[in-house]
Amino acid sequence: MSRVAKSPISLPAGVDINIDGSEVNVKGPRGNLALRLHPSVSLDKNDGEYLVKPDDDKHLAMAGTFRALVNNMVVGVSEGFQKKLQLVGVGYRAQLQGDKLSLALGFSHPIVYSAPEGVKIETPSQTEIIISGCDKQKVGQVAAEIRSYRPPEPYKGKGVRYADERVIRKEAKKA
Repeated sequence: MSRVAKSPISLPAGVDINIDGSEVNVKGPRGNLALRLHPSVSLDKNDGEYLVKPDDDKHLAMAGTFRALVNNMVVGVSEGFQKKLQLVGVGYRAQLQGDKLSLALGFSHPIVYSAPEGVKIETPSQTEIIISGCDKQKVGQVAAEIRSYRPPEPYKGKGVRYADERVIRKEAKKA
């Protein structure tokens, strides 16, 4: 069996899982998330912990995948997920206007990005963006979309980067 699928999912206080056929609903203090299980995988409760089991040996990897998805849902509704972005470059700045993020990234016009439902964007300073929410996939997708407007370039390192990202710099052309 998949090593990931072997480990049980333990629930922190205040988190409930409801299983209705192949539909899994996770409810916690930060919100509610739903997931439809693959037909070859089942979610079973054992002594307050949940195990993801495949129907046969051909679907071991699918059991590991769905165990990770359900565990991310549990962590999301209890603690939440967060991504930090940094803007590096002269004149690059971010500003929150209501629920829309306005980015000045060296183009002739500002870029206005509106976050999807369930994702919260904060700007503690003009060069920092914090994206948070309970759905790990949505938080990562929003961070990737904002970064895609101006990814870091390898010569000066200017652009939008993740806070923990290390940009490998190239040497400029020599005469």
